[in-house]
Amino acid sequence: MSIEIKMPALSPTMEEGTLAKWLVKEGDTVKSGDLLAEIETDKATMEFEAVDEGVIGKITVPEGTDNVKVGTVIAVMAGEGEDASAPTPAPAPAKVEAAPAPAPTAAPAPTPTPAPAAAPAKANGAARSSDRIKASPLAKRIAAEKGVDLAALTGSGPNGRIVKADLEGAKPGAAPAAQPAAAPAPTTAPAAAPAEHKPVWYDDSIPHEEEKLSNIRKTIARRLTESKQTVPHIYLTVDIRLDALLKLRSELNKALEPRGVKLSVNDLLIKALGVALIQTPKCNVTYTGDKLIKYSRADVSVAVSTPTGLITPIIRDAAGISVSAISTQMKDLAARAKEGKLKPEEYQGGTASISNMGMFGITQFDAVINPPQGMIMAIGAGEKRPYVIDDSLQIATIMSATGSFDHRAIDGADGAELMKTFKALVEAPMGMIA
Repeated sequence: MSIEIKMPALSPTMEEGTLAKWLVKEGDTVKSGDLLAEIETDKATMEFEAVDEGVIGKITVPEGTDNVKVGTVIAVMAGEGEDASAPTPAPAPAKVEAAPAPAPTAAPAPTPTPAPAAAPAKANGAARSSDRIKASPLAKRIAAEKGVDLAALTGSGPNGRIVKADLEGAKPGAAPAAQPAAAPAPTTAPAAAPAEHKPVWYDDSIPHEEEKLSNIRKTIARRLTESKQTVPHIYLTVDIRLDALLKLRSELNKALEPRGVKLSVNDLLIKALGVALIQTPKCNVTYTGDKLIKYSRADVSVAVSTPTGLITPIIRDAAGISVSAISTQMKDLAARAKEGKLKPEEYQGGTASISNMGMFGITQFDAVINPPQGMIMAIGAGEKRPYVIDDSLQIATIMSATGSFDHRAIDGADGAELMKTFKALVEAPMGMIA
């Protein structure tokens, strides 16, 4: 018996995805656990495994197809002992027979009756034919001004689109005939721009290329827009001395060298934020509209840049585990994040986030909260600065950290308390690892 392979739900929130790549072809024999395809969700690109054994008889959704709904049949597998080609003709008759079904309803329709309406359409033929011509709004405007018939031009833009450069040197042709129809042009020309979702200033005469948005990039855009539009951010910044933490890191790395563990500054900052959240529980919360969720564990989401966009793998119980465990987990999560191999439970959730741009030389920035979390810590670069220590001006390694807080859930005083606690832990780091 043939088996339908359907688009899986690879995360609790997934409703559709992109079938990025098939890892098998028609006629291949697969076993349970074999990789069938790579599927791009709104968070990552994940591999889809076979559950049953059999032969791939028909691939119904080609690779590269976007917006494939969960539950859609993407392939048909022939069961053991079945002819792999058997499932192929099965769906075809169903589709062929389904086509004539609407025919009887179309037949009685009085097609000749709309003929009178067709006459104005012909009278307006020049305008309608220009609607079907692919041309930029700028090119259409220039053509209308010069009286150039766009139908007589060959476009040099993407997919044969007529651009401004194609109108240079073009002579007015068929302009007298098209001139009466030019009146409706203002009503049709503006319609072209919104249909393509291009801003008013878009000018495709400038050399460029168009890149299709991935599901991940669409999700990033949607979530960040939602965050800035619906979450009232409050930003609090502190300067922190890093010298003690850098010294402790050096000592710990010497001790951990036999185990092959090398701590980064970020590993220690993740630990510091986890402990600070436990010590300041009013900031370890989520606002839901009618209630406040208060977490008793600090799960810290860590921003990682990948080729497809930003993703935030989670260090669970950052306050409760050792810094060596944080370091080991973080290296593994970051590597698999960049390969698009994270599991949904490894990046969905978290009670707060941390984003470190110090490696790029950024000294201070305001991060956007990752809903539904209540706060995110933005870490700048540590640098040598003049700093007052014990009433004397000295040189110290200073780092600026900025907390972004959801002001619906976290008052300014509570956010300030968390920043004070975080600063104290970083400047006296033995307290967070004791």
